[in-house]
Amino acid sequence: MEHSFFSTALVFLAAAVLFVPLAKKSGLGSVLGYLIAGVIIGPFVMGFVGKEGQDIMHFAEFGVVMMLFLIGLELEPELLWKLRKSILGLGGLQVVLTTIVIAGIAMLFNFVWQQALALGMVLALSSTAIVLQTLSEKGLMKTSAGQSAFSVLLFQDIAVIPMLALFPLLATIGNGGEKAADPHAVKTWVDGYPGWLHALIVLGSIAAIIAAGRIAVRPLLRIIAKTNMREIFTASALLIIVGIAVLMTQIGLSPALGSFLAGVVLANSEYRHELESDIEPFKGLLLGVFFIAVGASIDFNLVAAQYSQIILWVFILIAVKVGVLLFLGKFFKVSIEQNFIFSFSLAQVGEFAFVLFSFSLQQGILSAETTSLMTAVVAISMALTPLIILINEKFILPKVGTDEVEQRPADEIDEKNPVIIAGFGHFGSTIGRFLRANKIPATYLDLDSDRVDALRNMGFKVFYGDASRHELLQAAGADKAKIIIIAIDSPEKRLEMIETVKKHFPHLHMLVRAKNRFDAYELMNAGMLHIYRETLETSLRVGVDAMSLLGYRKYTAKRLAKNFMKYDEANMKYLSAIRNQEEYVIEARKYIEEIEETIQSDRQNLFFGGDMSWDPETLREEARANNSGTIG
Repeated sequence: MEHSFFSTALVFLAAAVLFVPLAKKSGLGSVLGYLIAGVIIGPFVMGFVGKEGQDIMHFAEFGVVMMLFLIGLELEPELLWKLRKSILGLGGLQVVLTTIVIAGIAMLFNFVWQQALALGMVLALSSTAIVLQTLSEKGLMKTSAGQSAFSVLLFQDIAVIPMLALFPLLATIGNGGEKAADPHAVKTWVDGYPGWLHALIVLGSIAAIIAAGRIAVRPLLRIIAKTNMREIFTASALLIIVGIAVLMTQIGLSPALGSFLAGVVLANSEYRHELESDIEPFKGLLLGVFFIAVGASIDFNLVAAQYSQIILWVFILIAVKVGVLLFLGKFFKVSIEQNFIFSFSLAQVGEFAFVLFSFSLQQGILSAETTSLMTAVVAISMALTPLIILINEKFILPKVGTDEVEQRPADEIDEKNPVIIAGFGHFGSTIGRFLRANKIPATYLDLDSDRVDALRNMGFKVFYGDASRHELLQAAGADKAKIIIIAIDSPEKRLEMIETVKKHFPHLHMLVRAKNRFDAYELMNAGMLHIYRETLETSLRVGVDAMSLLGYRKYTAKRLAKNFMKYDEANMKYLSAIRNQEEYVIEARKYIEEIEETIQSDRQNLFFGGDMSWDPETLREEARANNSGTIG
């Protein structure tokens, strides 16, 4: 038995380590990586795991319980109250409308209404992991599309809880089928009781969890924290989750419901972050095992026999979800191009679907055949997400954006200035405010229509449009301007705009924003001379202040920082031409060592070569020290 357990653990861990990094590198995400790993080691491919998969699934479901506990910890009641309109409005309507439409379609496929309702609720969810990661990588989280997507995903995460509570009722209404046989099933406290009493016991248990969290758990954690024994604190956190999971099981509900409630109760406690850091490793590992077990349990014989139905369901789901989201985005007055980004980003089904399908199988709502088929549908919809977003970006957004510019007479540019700033986010707006404070007129352009409207309300005359287009730059007076500052967020758009300016307005001096060193390399290779890395000067300013606090002269520290920047910029011109990764690492290490040696030499010359330069701040500090009787 021990050998069997360790052999299975070896297979699962090896599969995760091999396939998850490959999936992430391919842009598929870690969830699909775990599913692929499960498929490969499962009975339908390599056969490393078989019947014991269900036993592992029961163990791995503990990862789902901990995930919901952590979600509960992150949902501070005050935050939920502040975002109530967007969460309940946009998020709530999305779940309700999508559920209704999909349930109606499912009934056309001869599902009974309980099964159709369960399918509608499960398939209404989207992938939090995939969507947030994709929007973050593209720098869209602070846009209208990103904020709308976050609100919907937050409501979906919360909606999982009432779904888990409702599923057992769907299984007992009738016509839902008999419950799947479960060797792990235990006799609960509510077996044999009428429905009204069952509901009363459930409500009482939930109230007890909330009360215990506020009255007993916090004082207990406070006592344990005073012992300064981290492992006991971790054990206490696991004890809370396991205890609540057992309680929920005894009253016939999902243990995930109780753990979520416990998380919400403790969200405002002083131990929230400590609990998060202690539970996170267990959650990540067990959740990964859960997804592998899901992949291993897919019946590919059934999938092969019903591939046409799977493809049909994938297209139906994507069409329904995009349609509902576009309608709601328009209803909530999200601008056209932001609405398309928002809608296409959420077109897939989420990772919670695997959890809910597993639960619905246990409760006897859906058959094993249906859950296998729908699991394949969910996995394919998730895998198609990068392609769906790419189609939207390449083929739909350019047309939508162009149409909107033509439809907005307010964006006709009626001024010509010596400076044009393209991109008026946090970087560009700082430059714009500085120039305006010094009475230097500039023309501001931005591609985010919501940001344009917000900035206009704040008093900035910002014009909507794609600054990489020759026509827009012509209208903005690029032929008469002297300088163009390219502060656009997207590196691809920056390079596209550089080519447009070089081709049509070669007289313009281009000052270009770079996100980091590697972004700067691309700009250098495009022929740019004036490149400004976002974090360089701020990082050096922190270093100067740190030296000053350690007793170094402020002027000397600034001189050293200026020299460091000069040497670093010179080295970048050489390193930008190196394409081979191994050669780059070797040369970068060599130049880092050279910069350190040069700076240390400069430092010694400044200290021992009679650097008597001063700055007013240092003089004032020394004067205050002398007046107080302290030697400066």
